[in-house]
Amino acid sequence: MFEVEVIIKNKAGLHTRPAAQLVKTAAKFKSDFYIYKDGYEINGKSIIGVMTLAAEQGAKLNLRFDGVDQKDAAKAVCELFDRGFDEA
Repeated sequence: MFEVEVIIKNKAGLHTRPAAQLVKTAAKFKSDFYIYKDGYEINGKSIIGVMTLAAEQGAKLNLRFDGVDQKDAAKAVCELFDRGFDEA
């Protein structure tokens, strides 16, 4: 298992487009992917789950990856957050 904390950088937060980007990226990997925010756990490969987080700019999310390609999945997903989902 691999865990990492990220902070949402883009101004609009985790709205529809970045949520779709996140799910699409995570789906490329075999590892399970979960996001934790404010006591809630959601499947990071579920667009509905990601949208229910209503994560705004500055929100801290804990990401958990578990599986054969967990480090590669974590790297790809964290890059999205680091780039602000290309919404700079």
